[in-house]
Amino acid sequence: MYKSNKRLIILDADGTTIDAFSAITSTFSQHGMDLGNEDNFQKRHNLFKYMGGFKEFPRNIKKQISHRKRLIATLTDVYRDEAQLYPGIAELIQRLISAPNVVVGIVTRNITNQPIETLGKLFFRHGIDVAQLDFLHHIPVKQNKISAFKEIREHYDINPALSYICGDEHKDYHAALASGMHPFMVSYGFEDHQRLTEKFNIPEELIARSPRELCARVCHTLQLTELIDPD
Repeated sequence: MYKSNKRLIILDADGTTIDAFSAITSTFSQHGMDLGNEDNFQKRHNLFKYMGGFKEFPRNIKKQISHRKRLIATLTDVYRDEAQLYPGIAELIQRLISAPNVVVGIVTRNITNQPIETLGKLFFRHGIDVAQLDFLHHIPVKQNKISAFKEIREHYDINPALSYICGDEHKDYHAALASGMHPFMVSYGFEDHQRLTEKFNIPEELIARSPRELCARVCHTLQLTELIDPD
């Protein structure tokens, strides 16, 4: 049996807690590139996510190949100085940190320079000291999320039935199930509601359409007082 009676919640960074699209758009603009509108961005296959549409593709691919280091440097500055958390997310994280029986942390595949330091500065601007989280874990692009989720859960010796993952991509959903954990999905991040439900058959009952709806769902599930109004 498990020694801990605590509950675990793993928050995804980009697209779930952080408005990554706006940060990437700002970065592209500074380099004369165009990501296209957010609706189209959410519908693109991951391989072409950052290439823009047909109109933007030629310029974007050329600059991404030749200016990659400069793009990442600019993206790093944007994340540290400008990027925003979605509405209600800072308050949710503070509430989770304060909850005595909740283990809470953030996982990220963020590609900025020194991503842990970068996210630390972003969250600090929103009143959150990441040192108060139980963990802030960077998952390399080539590493399987399933193993990372399991390692975190096993480290804190928490029952899978008391463990939750919040994510915005179908891969987060499948990684949650494969690691024996419960998924909270959102459709305002990197993939939209239609793509999540129709292409990947994710039950719409599990999907929050707005950041505040996610906050309300999490608070209700973890029985935190003073539920956040999804409106």
